[in-house]
This record gives sequence, C-alpha cells and structure tokens, in this order.
Amino acid sequence: MTMTLGSSSHGVLDGIVVADFSRVLAGPYATMLLADMGATVIKVESPAGDDTRAWQPPVRDDQATYFLSVNRNKHAIALDLKDDDDLARAHKLLAKADVFIENWKPGGLEKFGMDPATVAERYPHLVHASITGFGTKGGAHLPGYDLLAQAASGLMDITGEPESHGQKAGVAIFDVVTGLHATVGILGALQERQRSGKGQHIAVNLMSSALSGLVNQTSAYVAGGVVPTRMGNDHPSLAPYGPFAAADQPLIIAVGNDGQFRRLAEALGAPELADDERYATNPARNAHREQLRTELETHLRHKTASEWVEELREVQIPCSEVFTIAQGVEFAQDIGLEPVQPAGAEQVPTVKHPIDYSRSTVAYDKAPPQLNEDADAILAWLDSPNTGTVSPPISEAAY
Repeated sequence: MTMTLGSSSHGVLDGIVVADFSRVLAGPYATMLLADMGATVIKVESPAGDDTRAWQPPVRDDQATYFLSVNRNKHAIALDLKDDDDLARAHKLLAKADVFIENWKPGGLEKFGMDPATVAERYPHLVHASITGFGTKGGAHLPGYDLLAQAASGLMDITGEPESHGQKAGVAIFDVVTGLHATVGILGALQERQRSGKGQHIAVNLMSSALSGLVNQTSAYVAGGVVPTRMGNDHPSLAPYGPFAAADQPLIIAVGNDGQFRRLAEALGAPELADDERYATNPARNAHREQLRTELETHLRHKTASEWVEELREVQIPCSEVFTIAQGVEFAQDIGLEPVQPAGAEQVPTVKHPIDYSRSTVAYDKAPPQLNEDADAILAWLDSPNTGTVSPPISEAAY
C-alpha cells in the first residue's frame, strides 16, 4: 500500500519536516506537539525501539500507554547508526529536514557526524535541538532522568509534608517542562530562520528547565535569600490556599486576594472573619494560617465538599474537589474541553493537544506507530527529488 508522509490537516507547521532522534519523554513530547501542529515528524529509533515501548504496565492492545502518550502523528523508522547504510540514510534525512531533535548524551553523536558543530557545518539550514539532563559542562556525565532533576533542583525538598523527607511529583514534570522549552526554542529558531535563512543549535536541559519551572520558589532564594521549605499543601505566600476538611472529604480553596476572602467569609456565614485584624489582609492571614484553618473548618464541616463547591462557585470563590485522574478527565469532558481525541484509523484514545487555533487545525491523523512501521514510505521519500520542503534548499549530493 502506498503511503504519504505528513498530515491531511492544515496546521500551522505544514511543510516543516522534523527528524526526531529523541526517545523517552522530553523530546518525544516536544515532537508530538510539533506533529499535532502539522509538522511531518519522522521518528528514528534504534532497532530495539524507544525505551518507553517496554515501560509497562499499563498497556492498550499490548502497547505501553507511556509510549502512546507522546508519539501520536509520527512516522517511524528503525536505523542502526553503527551500520554504514543506515547512517547514510540518517544523513539524507538531516539534509531534507528542517528540524533535528535528539537527546543523546553529550558527545555521543560526534562519531556519527551528527554533533552540533558538524551539523552546523554540513546542514546550515537545520534547526538542531539537543536535550540533556544537566548540560554539556560539569554535568555532562550525569544521566538525564527526571527524578534526578526533581531531587537536584530542590523540587523534592519543597514537596510533601514538613516532617517528611521530601516527595517527587506524581508525573515526570521536568521532562514535560523541558519538552515545552524545546518546542518554544524550535519555533523561535524557525521564525528567525525566515529572516536569516540559517538554522542554529538549541540546547535545553532538565536542570535549567527545573530551576526556571520552579518560578517563585527559586526566585525566593535568588532574589530574596529565602530557602523555601516543605509546607505540605499550603502556599508560602497565600492563605487560605489549599485543602480544607469538609463534612466528608477535603476541598480545595484558593483565595488570591482580600476581596475573595471577604466573599468566602460571607458564604460561610462568618462575615466577621473578614474584619478580624488577624485575617483582614493576606500577610495577616499568612501569619495566622493555623488559627484561620481552624475557623474555616469549623464552618466547612457542616456540608460536604461537593455542596460547598457548588455554593462557593456561585459567589466566585476559586475551589474544587480533589479528583482522581479518571474524575479529572470526566470533569474536563463535562465542561466542554473534549480531553480525549482518537488518533488515526485505529481510533487510539489520546489526550487532546493543549492549544486551540481560531483558523488552523490540529491533527490527530496517525496513531502512535509500531516500530519501523513507516520504513518503506520514509525510504521512498528520502530517495525522491528534493520537493522544496527544506528552506533554503541544500545539496544532498554528498550523501
């Protein structure tokens, strides 16, 4: 059966070709976002496949749901870079691509002529994004696992109850943040290429993304000399802001200003709390947060969490029940966000792309691929004349 590469949708990145030599999470998440936006993403795996193909359970039809989560809309080919013919194919791909993304260990691609310096010389049009764990200097030898970045950045030290030894996030959060940063960098470099006609190298790493992603917590130390500490589910700068016990289970209340607190006090039937000097302002509430918690829970215990959520939302108090993942997906569906989108002819359920465009479309054309699934179509495309998808066009004669 004849196959064509690319999307049938009209996305904002139509015509952009991405050579994806990344694996696991940060890189594949970035390239899936690009593919959703219309880019043609060619996923290059070793003959053993992406590590996450084996990260199971859970599974769907014998495929790891971890792999399914970040590999929709991609065309897959397996290449062994130690094989001369496959290495030549890899270079032909770089010659025809607009973006090259990889997360090899620093220096690992040099022997294949795919390191940043060599790529810049041979393929000056190419936007080359490298993802590492801890950069290419003193941390170059450190393995790039999200859990290590959570530990080394301080995230684990500020997560969990005060008496605990710290806690990781429930998802590989810095892999995701790094993938987002890689995507932003790639889009910026492609925009700059429109002016200069030249690609460039982009370097992102889990540690830098972690420190940036910790925002106010790292700023507390960098700008204020304050070392944040574990506060459980409390917020260091806002109160009340966290879970509070209702009649049946906790609910989240997130008060961001004094006006919201006054409405909360009135909704609870205790308007005097808003005039109490201990609670009238946010700094005062922070200084007396434990007394405030006792006051609030005295009133909250008379109704269930769901009853309070219904009442408090009526007066625009930010609040929520604490849902399971299943309930979270159902809630998103109930409020019209359409969180589940089937991908490809196989109708594999995937999580919706997070961006909506007013004119352009987002693709769900292709299910996450089997290993080497699209090899014939990719090889035929590599051997075809340059179709002008690379800008500016360059010679492939040497490869």
